[in-house]
Amino acid sequence: MKERGTHIGVNTIRNIAQRFSLRAQATTAAEPYLCDESVSGYRVVVSTDGGRVRIRKNKRGPKSPKGRSRYSTEWKEPKLLAIYAIGPDGRMDRNFHPFIDGTMKGPDAVFDLIQYYLGNLDITNATKILFIADGARWIWNRVGSLMQSLGIKPSQYHELVDFYHAVEHLAKVAELRKGWNKKERKRWIKKQRRQLLNGDTDKVIEAIRAICRGRHSKKLTTEKNYFIQNRGRMCYETLKKTNFPIGSGAIESAVRRVINLRFKGASIYWLEQTVEAMIKLRAFYKAGRWQVLKKLAFSSSLDSFETSY
Repeated sequence: MKERGTHIGVNTIRNIAQRFSLRAQATTAAEPYLCDESVSGYRVVVSTDGGRVRIRKNKRGPKSPKGRSRYSTEWKEPKLLAIYAIGPDGRMDRNFHPFIDGTMKGPDAVFDLIQYYLGNLDITNATKILFIADGARWIWNRVGSLMQSLGIKPSQYHELVDFYHAVEHLAKVAELRKGWNKKERKRWIKKQRRQLLNGDTDKVIEAIRAICRGRHSKKLTTEKNYFIQNRGRMCYETLKKTNFPIGSGAIESAVRRVINLRFKGASIYWLEQTVEAMIKLRAFYKAGRWQVLKKLAFSSSLDSFETSY
């Protein structure tokens, strides 16, 4: 801005961004979502995943010889959500902008956000709902209670483990099996992959159980249990027939665009409150909902916000 006659420092820009984001968050907490959209009649996909951000925490004690605060850094996992509609062909419906949002506050907080959005989008009238994610237990331990709290019947939704994550676990099994050469491993993975797609998950489990021996038996058992625990979330054949996605590429793309390309990198550290605010700004921008965020931030219901900030 200096070339236009106005100089704005980094701290000022940061404070403006934080205040803008906090105003939007305050509006969503105080009143229903300022949006007249509904997913009634749509087929809806819901997903969540985590990224990685390095958080900076200032240390107590004397400053460095150059007068700078000493600090430590640690990796933390921001959680991101994506909600979008798909058409009859299984592709994302471009007439319905997706919802992307995130938080640094952990699994419960991101599921509260999912519940908030779905509750305001008339989700109970969606034609069908698919919740797709990787095999992380923090996700699947919460999906059932989420759907129940929203009044969604078990017949209205599917839970699905991302197919390509499942194939990665097959590759881990093949790698642990000693005595196989590269060609034999590749042949085994291809066979089990085909069986997963055909809905023969039990055959895959039996194939893994058959090789659970030797010094890697404990690790092989862990991989076998992954498929046993997620057996009901591997109905790939059924969903492919109805043109539902079987991969969680949308949420992985969101993590890359929102988190990785801006907040993650060599020698990049963030204060937690700053990255919390910035995630919301970037998520709405990438989802094509910047005008909605402005409407939230400048809501008339926040007349007393600046005083309390």
